[in-house]
Amino acid sequence: MGILDSFRLDGQVAVVTGAGKGIGRAIAIGLAEAGADVALASRTKKDLDSVAEEIRNLGRSALTVVTDATSRQALETLAQTTIQDLGKLTIWVNNAGGIPDGQPRYLTRTSDENFDAQIDLNLKAVWMGATVAAKNMNEDGGVIINISSRAAFGPQVKNGPYGASKAAVNSLTSTLSVELAPKIRVNAVAPGPVPTENFDECMGTDTPEKRQKVLEIIGVPMARYGAPEDIAAAVIYMASPAASWVTGQCLFVTGGR
Repeated sequence: MGILDSFRLDGQVAVVTGAGKGIGRAIAIGLAEAGADVALASRTKKDLDSVAEEIRNLGRSALTVVTDATSRQALETLAQTTIQDLGKLTIWVNNAGGIPDGQPRYLTRTSDENFDAQIDLNLKAVWMGATVAAKNMNEDGGVIINISSRAAFGPQVKNGPYGASKAAVNSLTSTLSVELAPKIRVNAVAPGPVPTENFDECMGTDTPEKRQKVLEIIGVPMARYGAPEDIAAAVIYMASPAASWVTGQCLFVTGGR
């Protein structure tokens, strides 16, 4: 196998949660471009149908499963439906996440209810997704990729609950990689600032001018925001045979910040 061939995903079947828009959409389409068939999961069927059409236009199979990533039963149904319709399950991307109500908070001003909601979405859903995936991968094993965040590293002023949940994702990734080796590799990808719908809602960057001002405040050395495709490329690497000796790692894709 040549080095470029080792980045191919032909014959693989991937699940992507939160696949209807933003980073999840780019990951799903990127996996299909690399050769995988893809099961698309999110809460909104209309978004999933749009992504599925793009994937089928690439000549790959796409399955849509309306899924609440915070429900173990829903994740079990997602895994079983994927195997039933696409034949197997070899790649699972825990992408669903964010700030549930789009409101960043100081740790000291966060209610129990808001903190629980953040942990349920960003940590518990990842743990459940990973354990469901591992149980449903066959004897040949597979790959689990968790989407973390640059916010997992260092203090996060006015975004403490989110940062804490993503730091926990990195710890979970490291531990699962040992528990599931050598059959299953487990890694994380941590995006820096990518102006998705959730990002704009949280940061108030609803115009190009506001986005530029926030970018200058953040101080990204590469002098631009990330694109969803930047994150998708990292996920494809982690999913592919090119990363066959990589597990338990978190790849920060942040523009140098």
